[in-house]
Amino acid sequence: MTAEPIPAAGERPAGREAELSLLARTVAALRDGRGSVVEITGEPGIGKTRLAEALVALATQQTVPVVRAHAIRGNTTPFQVLRDAWEARRAQPRPESDRGMPFGEVRDRPGEWAAGCVLVLDDIHWCDPDSAAVLVRLVRSVVPGPFLLALAHRPGQTAPEVRQALEDGVRAGTVTRFEPGPIDPEAVASLLARWGTPVGRESRTPAELQEFAARLCAAAEGNPRYLRLLAAAAWRPEHWPDRPGTDTIGLLREAKPLIAELDALSPQAAITASAAAVLGSPFRPQDVAHVSRLGLDSTLDALADLERAELVRSADWKGGLAFRHPVIGHVAHEQAGVSFRLRAHRRALELITDRGGRARERARHAEHLLGADAALAARVLAEGAAEITAREPETAAHWLRSALESLPDGEKDSPTRTEMELACCRALIASGQLHEARTRAHELLAHQHAALGERQLFQAHAVCANAERQLGRYAEAAAIAGAALGLLPRPLPDPLSAEAVELIIEYGLVHVLSGAHSQARDLLREATRTPSEADGADRTVLRVLNALCATHAGDLDEAGDEVPRCARLVDALPDPLAGRTPETLALLGSAELYLERFTDAARHLSRGLAPADSGPQRPILLHRLLGLATAELWTGRLDASQRHAREVENLARPLGVQPAVTLAQAIRATALVWARGRQYADEAVALVEEATSATPAGHGWWTASATGLLAQARLLAGDAAGCRRTLLEGGGGKRLPRVRPFSRPLLLTLLATATLDCGDREEAHRLVRAAEAEADRLGLPVQEAYVRCARAQLHMTDGEHDAAAKLFELAAEAFRLADMPVQYAWTLATGARSFHEAHGPAAALGHLDATEAVARAHGALLVQERVTDTRAELSGDALGTHPLGLLSDREREIAELAATTLRTREIAERLFLSPRTVETHLSRIYRKLGVPSRLALSDLLRRSG
Repeated sequence: MTAEPIPAAGERPAGREAELSLLARTVAALRDGRGSVVEITGEPGIGKTRLAEALVALATQQTVPVVRAHAIRGNTTPFQVLRDAWEARRAQPRPESDRGMPFGEVRDRPGEWAAGCVLVLDDIHWCDPDSAAVLVRLVRSVVPGPFLLALAHRPGQTAPEVRQALEDGVRAGTVTRFEPGPIDPEAVASLLARWGTPVGRESRTPAELQEFAARLCAAAEGNPRYLRLLAAAAWRPEHWPDRPGTDTIGLLREAKPLIAELDALSPQAAITASAAAVLGSPFRPQDVAHVSRLGLDSTLDALADLERAELVRSADWKGGLAFRHPVIGHVAHEQAGVSFRLRAHRRALELITDRGGRARERARHAEHLLGADAALAARVLAEGAAEITAREPETAAHWLRSALESLPDGEKDSPTRTEMELACCRALIASGQLHEARTRAHELLAHQHAALGERQLFQAHAVCANAERQLGRYAEAAAIAGAALGLLPRPLPDPLSAEAVELIIEYGLVHVLSGAHSQARDLLREATRTPSEADGADRTVLRVLNALCATHAGDLDEAGDEVPRCARLVDALPDPLAGRTPETLALLGSAELYLERFTDAARHLSRGLAPADSGPQRPILLHRLLGLATAELWTGRLDASQRHAREVENLARPLGVQPAVTLAQAIRATALVWARGRQYADEAVALVEEATSATPAGHGWWTASATGLLAQARLLAGDAAGCRRTLLEGGGGKRLPRVRPFSRPLLLTLLATATLDCGDREEAHRLVRAAEAEADRLGLPVQEAYVRCARAQLHMTDGEHDAAAKLFELAAEAFRLADMPVQYAWTLATGARSFHEAHGPAAALGHLDATEAVARAHGALLVQERVTDTRAELSGDALGTHPLGLLSDREREIAELAATTLRTREIAERLFLSPRTVETHLSRIYRKLGVPSRLALSDLLRRSG
């Protein structure tokens, strides 16, 4: 790093630290009497002028005289740029010998009249031939000192002799070349903050702002000028590259230098540029000739002029051309006259139609014809929207909204308008513009209800219910869908219309997502068995909903066959159809999670998953990200699980979806304990407390799913009493009646383990027996493995180590086969004492070695800590002093009482404390002694005498 001063952070070019450092050293060398030539070269807009300005600032800070001049485009006055520089130098203090000398005597000797200063000549690619000849001689001669000559230019437009002289100087080491490249996203973020540029939603998180800057950087190709133009146009990723942004006036105000370049073109080249802008980049010369009406030969000549001006260049696309950057085309389009644009877009539309082009291509031109031929434009826009809604819903909504506003009066109440209105509502929903979609759908039902046929009536109710559901208004959505379903006869008609299927799907979705699976199950089961006119994608959605309802009901005979069948159907669909009802993949993945098909669940939940900053798609992402974070938690991908859980929190908070926030925090807390161990237990417990306090009343899908994870996080963090309290409050009592059947064995075993740690062995035995009965009925291997672990811990507590060791091994193997490596390792570590007692030290240490390897591979520090403590205990090296010596007097009292059969409340009564205070002391005791539970504490104190 140079010690020379450089421009302040707010003044210097962003992302040019290396260039600024080298420029500072060059100025310092000038003060020491050493002259040099600096070349600043690069494509238009890359930042040459900003570097030249930085050089001026550096020299000024060092009190070095600066002379600066610009070559002027189209100026043919001999020595123009040098004369301007000489005039600037003459206004500065000069040696006595130079005063009064006319320019004609010194014009070709700038090294003399500019001695001792920095001479900065910008845009020399536009300089006149006489000035160019002087520059060639100056660059090729020995630079007199002290004198610094800086030349900024576009190499593609610079005179060949000047380019050659500079190239020779670079090779000889007499010219220092600066060739700034694209800036990076970090520099873009810095510039956006410096400019105060709005970036869409005010609630963007730092990570979202970084992602936005990266996407804008890619759109601008790292070019600062294009970045400035796009920022001024209020660029949005969902509009690009069809539109530069939402602020055309801002774009044109910032584009004045570019507009000057366009204005300098010949009339023929200007018309060609406008025609190319209408077509959009890239474009074919013959298409430009058709739109401009100039003829092919004239068009080719004009394109050659545009290429020399570096406004267009070759495109790697069927022999076509493209603007140097798309934003140049947008500026050229806005500069073209209104009448020219209308005629040109009509010709382009006719050209694409005759060629059999796609609806999307035609719609881009039709949008510009709304004021000239609204009926034609509206029809083409509707066709284009239908083609792109799945991939570009916001653009589709924009087209449909424009078409509806421009429909002729005679078509205001036509069936065509109704179809367009419904399509617009669907596009608005898909793009996240839910409030507008809801308003439009309600207005359609209110004002045109009597005019709607049965099919359109079903569609309108389905769309309206969809908008209400996406807004979290489940009661309203269920009521709207239910009202329309009341028009359907029962049993359902054969065949069932596609519109009725859409309505049934919406009815099923709102009940499944609100946790009221049972209310929709009979209808869904009947609909899946009734022939219908719906396409394969909608029939698959129906089956997925039905399979998930069967899973939630605990009917695993039906679900076990139907879920794999649905998976095969979904796998056979292309991405746009598989995600047409966006929750389909989330619901299928959830059903697979509940059935312990973790690999398939992760595959479906991550299929085609967009980044979290997908703007309008944010509500849709919640379901899939939550399922994916859960799958990753179970399968030991702890970092990925935490990352996706954080994404859910960032998405759900601005939308006000608190149950999703709660579930995400529960996932993250559990992963945090596994990954970071006892040192971070307090942080995890605090996260659990935050999630618990924010959990709303009711037991919807997300809230119910959070209960078990919150309890598990508490138990792993050493808070057995808190785990027990969470389960009893969230599950509705000792037998957890509110818990879904497919997860009841697991949660009963958690409750049993927490109850055992709290000292109530009799109740723990009762809970394990209840869990065994539930697991036998389900027949799910992982649920059975959890139950075996709980039974093994009871055997270990009773000293029955042979039985415990066998159950621990069976459970661990089940977890391994289910791809649950962290739970596999934890089970082996938990059973180490029984392995030691039943099979000897070698067997126990062998299991611990395997456990440690698995835990290290998956970043599960909590398991590694358990292994370390257990290995020390088994080898007889635990602590080195009596464990009670590490505790305070009060903690010793509580530890000794907890090692007996006394319960928390009994300990509290004996010591005149509150139960919560006893629980807090126990958590500290566990952490100090490195034990996870009351059972382990009792065992440690027993072995320590």
